[in-house]
Amino acid sequence: MSVSVGIVGASGFAGSEIARILSEHPHFDVRVLVAASSAGTRFGDLNPHIPALADKIIQPFEADTLSSLDLVFVALPHGKSAEITSALEGGPVVIDAGADHRLKSKESWQQFYGGPHMRAWDYAMPELVHADEAGAILAGKQKKADTQRKILKNSRAVAVPGCNVTAVTLAMMPAVAAGFVSSGSLVATLAVGYSGAGRSAKPHLMATSALSNIAPYSAVGKHRHIPEIVQNLQVCGAGEIEVEMTPVLVPTSRGIVAVVNAATDGVSTSELQEAYRAVYGAEKLIDLSPAYPQSGPVVGTGRAQVWAGVNPNTGVLTAMTAIDNLGKGTAAAAVQAANLAFGFDECLGIYMNGVL
Repeated sequence: MSVSVGIVGASGFAGSEIARILSEHPHFDVRVLVAASSAGTRFGDLNPHIPALADKIIQPFEADTLSSLDLVFVALPHGKSAEITSALEGGPVVIDAGADHRLKSKESWQQFYGGPHMRAWDYAMPELVHADEAGAILAGKQKKADTQRKILKNSRAVAVPGCNVTAVTLAMMPAVAAGFVSSGSLVATLAVGYSGAGRSAKPHLMATSALSNIAPYSAVGKHRHIPEIVQNLQVCGAGEIEVEMTPVLVPTSRGIVAVVNAATDGVSTSELQEAYRAVYGAEKLIDLSPAYPQSGPVVGTGRAQVWAGVNPNTGVLTAMTAIDNLGKGTAAAAVQAANLAFGFDECLGIYMNGVL
């Protein structure tokens, strides 16, 4: 089976990484590459590391051309996707790697993003545990999350999670599903590679600013991914929960390591880790790490490393996740969802081996 594919935003980091994965996919055939600022440019001039697609010429957006395809990925900044996705409505399967279709709450969208609120689409996190299946998973009666996978199968409109959202959600989801953390505050600190800020030229993203520099940003409740994390954890069964999140740019291109702390009441590390094994033991893209996760082993892959433990002196839970922000954090998640939508194995074509 051959699926014709277009990528909008193909010159950006996320769009290019989607193209890299699809260039070796056995069923997805990349036909059209779209980017407004680089239309007319040979794709290989921008991405020489993807020789299979090097001679394709980047095109301007034309709805008729994309509407004739089976599948379109959209990888644009927030506020830019909606115009494209609206023009393709009723045509191909559309997978949006931007933020425009993630949030269910209009109020949260207005507070953190602003502008018109778009309908939330099916959410591209197959591993997301729903509260009504958590008990069966934790008891070993169900191998892994199934509800979200059923939603994504045959979906026509899919929203890819934010990269930081994926890291924090995967860190905390088993603890929330098990009821060890159900309300109160989470404190998340994330080390984030610079590609997470996009490919556009900005002074603070230049090598002269990034090298030998560590730069926090969007602290004290300002980060736009906060309501999406809350939304996910409430799907898992959390009540009123708050997230204090501080991402920190570190001088590396790719990767996120998230460290999340939350208070618990009498939970032991062994009980906690048993819950994590129940939730993630059968997940092909999530590795339960025996040591603290590091970004290096997952860079270039669609995998995540997760670890969790409890400080016996304070009762504070610490959970950690390492992902490639362009892998499981964006492009690999998009391809995983596309595989499900078209009836393929969800891990088909996703890189499992790192580059270290």
